[in-house]
Amino acid sequence: MKDLIFLTYSEIKTKLNDGSLKSTDLVSAYINRIEGTDSKVKAFLELNKDRILKQAEESDGRRKSGKLLSEFDGIPIGIKDNICITGEITSCSSKILENFRSPYDATVIQRLKDKGFVFFPRLNMDEFAMGSSTENSAYQTTRNPFDTNRIPGGSSGGSAAAVAASMLPVSLGSDTGGSIRQPAALCGIWGLKPTYGRVSRYGLVAYASSLDQIGPFSNDLQGISDLLEIISGLDHKDQTTAKVNPFEANSISSIDWKGKRIGVMKAEEFNFSPDVNKRYADILNELKSKGATLVPLDFSLLKYAIPVYYLIATAECSSNLSRFDGIRYGLRKEGAGKLEDLYSESRTAGFGPEVKRRILLGTFSLSSGYYDAYYGKAQKARVLIRKQYAEFFKSVDIIFQPTSPTTAFKVGEKTKDPIQMYQADILTTSVNLSGVPAISCPAGLDSSGLPIGLQITSSHFDETKLLSYAKSVSELEICKLALPTEIT
Repeated sequence: MKDLIFLTYSEIKTKLNDGSLKSTDLVSAYINRIEGTDSKVKAFLELNKDRILKQAEESDGRRKSGKLLSEFDGIPIGIKDNICITGEITSCSSKILENFRSPYDATVIQRLKDKGFVFFPRLNMDEFAMGSSTENSAYQTTRNPFDTNRIPGGSSGGSAAAVAASMLPVSLGSDTGGSIRQPAALCGIWGLKPTYGRVSRYGLVAYASSLDQIGPFSNDLQGISDLLEIISGLDHKDQTTAKVNPFEANSISSIDWKGKRIGVMKAEEFNFSPDVNKRYADILNELKSKGATLVPLDFSLLKYAIPVYYLIATAECSSNLSRFDGIRYGLRKEGAGKLEDLYSESRTAGFGPEVKRRILLGTFSLSSGYYDAYYGKAQKARVLIRKQYAEFFKSVDIIFQPTSPTTAFKVGEKTKDPIQMYQADILTTSVNLSGVPAISCPAGLDSSGLPIGLQITSSHFDETKLLSYAKSVSELEICKLALPTEIT
């Protein structure tokens, strides 16, 4: 039998359901892989083997008694450290919440529990999801399994790296400005940001509420579509969830490229690396040879997505993180005299440099005299970006772009220049600003053996079309890549 840890999600699901694989055997294999590999990758903040194995044993017991919860019963899944699970620490990789245990389940967690998934909690992340490299965690820097001298992307770097290193078949992350798609691209796996409102945010610790969205990572596309079906849907606990037709995983099918109108961009306008530029051009030429029509789109407005995104995101983060004051929960700095000192000293000790930077930026943009000049203008620009996407989809069926302008950069390479780090999200932030869904698909390797990602974007709530195109991309030989078996 193929080594258990290198099975795809689809193979795991099949073997569990035909009785040729037990969840305990699978989970034990992943635990062994984590114990032997994570000292190099550093994807996990915690590994509670007893609790994890107990879940697997309960799943095997249900299967043996014929009382399994679903066809997904016993499948392991990793959880980013900002998604609440009852009784588990949810620290957002921050010192200010290092001992906080959640008293409730996020809606996505409850829906996965109802199906019998086995949870591997506490995957590392940029603190409060603020970052593009997972170097902003208060605890450790996660490494890219393809080259541990390089970053895995962020902020969901732990969730992506765990799947890419074959420590798990699937995981959950959150995406505020590219935090699922960018690490998926840099780690050579699949990562989906659903339409805003498709998936409940209840139980996701908020960074920027109008941009955040929970989504899945997987080592194959079936894992993405299955997880989306399970975690999506209306939730009375989150009034931003939309009442739309439910997504169905079995609705995905390959498409015929002939006559399809694919929106494309001019690579030179966004300063792609030569390898990313060449792979993007090669993929487009391949699709053109199969009968697709390439439609150049005017992305000039989207060049403003980075400043617009960081004005809106930091403003919302300033508001959301004001609740961490050292009084109700989280770190409290003892010995402070006045109330103002308690606030200041607790937040100074609890928040890291990047979080402090974004709180300050957001507070400034919301302050009296600057609100209209900065935050107000950014919201108006956001409306224009949303309208731009609506115009795009009047002339094209789908949009293809690189996910990231470069492959994974070295650890420490951009930490001293926040602006350069922010530019890593130039191709992803506009998707969050407009609320449309997008997926990052593996698209081969660059000349250094590092993964390249292809971002596919569709119109609002059209994940069926989006994943059908992704399925067809997965069938292209030029886009295939293998995950590393040895981590060095």
